[in-house]
Amino acid sequence: MTQLTEIAQTYDETEERTELRRQVARLAASYGREWFTDRARAGEKSTELWMEIAKAGYLGINVEEQYGGGGGGIGDIAAVCEELAAAGCPLLLMVVSPAICGTVIGRFGTSAQKQRWLPGICDGTGTMAFAITEPDAGTNTHAITTSATRDGDDYVLRGQKIWISGVDEATNVLVVARMKDSATGRLKPVLFVVPTDAPGFTAQPIGMEIVSPEKQFQVFLDDVRLGADAVVGSEDGGLLQLFAGLNPERIMAAAFALGLARHALGRAVAYAKDRAVFGQPIGAHQAIAHPLAESHMEIEMARLMNQKAAALCDAGLDERAGEAANIAKYAAAEAACHAVDRAVQTHGGAGISSEHGIAGLLVASRASRIAPVSREMVLNYVAMHSLGLPKSY
Repeated sequence: MTQLTEIAQTYDETEERTELRRQVARLAASYGREWFTDRARAGEKSTELWMEIAKAGYLGINVEEQYGGGGGGIGDIAAVCEELAAAGCPLLLMVVSPAICGTVIGRFGTSAQKQRWLPGICDGTGTMAFAITEPDAGTNTHAITTSATRDGDDYVLRGQKIWISGVDEATNVLVVARMKDSATGRLKPVLFVVPTDAPGFTAQPIGMEIVSPEKQFQVFLDDVRLGADAVVGSEDGGLLQLFAGLNPERIMAAAFALGLARHALGRAVAYAKDRAVFGQPIGAHQAIAHPLAESHMEIEMARLMNQKAAALCDAGLDERAGEAANIAKYAAAEAACHAVDRAVQTHGGAGISSEHGIAGLLVASRASRIAPVSREMVLNYVAMHSLGLPKSY
């Protein structure tokens, strides 16, 4: 192995992942942005693309092979998510079902639970949503009030969740509830898999400005009764089990934002090459070229950090992965917001027309600064954990 090869493998992806990206990009390109937005505006779903991804083996690529997955890691599923978004078909449930839920169940579930839920996550027939956020508990997960109490051998869940993606497409939801510790009396987080057709489980859609087939919901849990086999991991697993899904969530959110940024930048560059004013393409002017060059650099830097975060996560280095995942998510969200804004500006008045479909990306890119963790909380995290500054909240 030459020194150049060693350097390339340190800072770039493997040939296998590069090929994975090519194949996913090729598949997604056969659908494209127009297909995606047409489905959204018609009130239809992107099920056709979802199932084709599953059939090709990409949907569960991070899940163990014995459960129908590809045996890869978070870096692989993040690559799939990014390429879909770069082709104009961002699938938010990629962040939730295989990455968060698949990771948590794969790491903490029993053999029976893995066999019960992971194959469906992989083949697309058992998509799983994730429910942690509540109306009065967003960033502060310690403040959630959804409760789980024992009733004989069963558990009874009461509470509500908000901003839950894709409940109408999910078979189950991984719900974060709180139980009282019998030894200490303190409340502890416990994870439950709740079927969406369970008695007492209801969901209401939330109106959104984002153009997407995937919807957001408020979920109500009114005395939802579950058996003991609904608990994922240990009742006493605490935050370790919960945070096992949050590092992948941030990495996937970064991948989602990076794909969005690449799509917007690609559209802007193509327009800047084609649109001519005063006898030459507008891309020849530094007022157009320099902002687009800045976006390219921002995307490349964020992608490198996300690759680092994924590598640390796949290596089981949760604490180091936490810092890298938060930074990657922050950087990718900034890159997405800048790229979309610059794409609109590059198109001029055409940038806010329905014909070009660029302005519709503004809300989606802006959301990447808010969810799944706000840019301010990432800054708090870095200030406290990376720099050792006093806690500010």
